[in-house]
Amino acid sequence: MQNNYSVLDRTGEPVLDACREHGIAWIPFFPLGSAGWGAFRTVTGDPTVTAIASELAVTPAQVALAWLLAHYDDTLLIPGTATPAHLTENIAAGSIRLPATALAALDRLAQPGVSRG
Repeated sequence: MQNNYSVLDRTGEPVLDACREHGIAWIPFFPLGSAGWGAFRTVTGDPTVTAIASELAVTPAQVALAWLLAHYDDTLLIPGTATPAHLTENIAAGSIRLPATALAALDRLAQPGVSRG
């Protein structure tokens, strides 16, 4: 199942809940932001995401991807990757374990069913 979903856009949460209930893999579409209304918005500029990235000495993109992976075990990520270095960063996001305080702060960024923008 694939739907728009990111740390800032939870409009797909009801579908994710159904995937959890039935053990279906979940692919967040635009995991680092969303296209809409003629603009492209990413999570990498969000102050909460960037602060957590700074604290953990990782990139904001890695924080956002790690949050998605922590949010549901059957998440399959397909983030855009333009260079081998970017691919390495995206792969490393899988080994990042966000502290409980970071997870809670990221969880508060958007309410389920709401796109923040």
